[in-house]
Amino acid sequence: MAGVGGTALATGAFWAVANVVAARIAGPAASSRALGVVGSGAMLANVVGVPLGAFAGQLVGWRGPFWALAALAAACIALIARHVPHDGPDRRAVSIRSELTALRSGRLWLTLAACATTTGGVLSTYSYISPLLTDRTGLPSSLVPLVLVGFGVGAVAGFLVGGRLGDVRPYATTIMAAAVTTVLLLAICLLSGFTVPTIVLVALLGFFGLGANPVLISLAVRFAGRAPTLGSALTVSAFNLGTAAGSWCAGLALDSCLGATGPAVVGASIAALTLIPTTAIVLTRRRHSTSPAV
Repeated sequence: MAGVGGTALATGAFWAVANVVAARIAGPAASSRALGVVGSGAMLANVVGVPLGAFAGQLVGWRGPFWALAALAAACIALIARHVPHDGPDRRAVSIRSELTALRSGRLWLTLAACATTTGGVLSTYSYISPLLTDRTGLPSSLVPLVLVGFGVGAVAGFLVGGRLGDVRPYATTIMAAAVTTVLLLAICLLSGFTVPTIVLVALLGFFGLGANPVLISLAVRFAGRAPTLGSALTVSAFNLGTAAGSWCAGLALDSCLGATGPAVVGASIAALTLIPTTAIVLTRRRHSTSPAV
């Protein structure tokens, strides 16, 4: 358990810093695109790395993949030290007190709320997609992993496309993604009895449902002002909080009269809530003349 907890702690710290580093290197004009590339790497690791690790574990034992990951992590240390630029002499350390002033930003909290609801809506459905595919769609359990791969491929593409669009129209991208995600989840509820439409809808859910994440991270880093690392760390926490709360509600819905479609109903409701903070961010934009155009 200690090893798992340590890995989780290191992973959270890594993503908090990696997002800031990527946004800083790319610059304000391309920060969402850079975060899209970083996020797509994480999704690609899930699509390719998880099944590859499971296969390797079957061949060489469960310890084999962990040793391989340790070796890759050690190699990454050298690559990061060589290629990631160091802080310049003009960069000052920010005190904890100064960083905490970022929590006064209303736009930051709106962005964090959007992070929680957009991820909670999608992953609450995705966490229980297997019962939907087997019980309602009638798909053999052996084919469910292929549908999950389709979701992952869609998510990778969504991160890349969403990041590019986010640099041009960040607010419009977040609102559009939330609206389309809600429609897709409702369509899954209605069409889950049909095989081909459901498979297509799950892939599209990966594309639109997670496509706004790099934009939201970029906005949080921007709204955090002098505390970009804190803003990035809070987005990671918001994503995880939304996933945990959404999955819990979806689990209750799965045991209700809604049955296998319950998680999708919960997901659609949570995803629709994303329209509230994203619209509020647009409305408050008028008071901030430095914000990019929608």
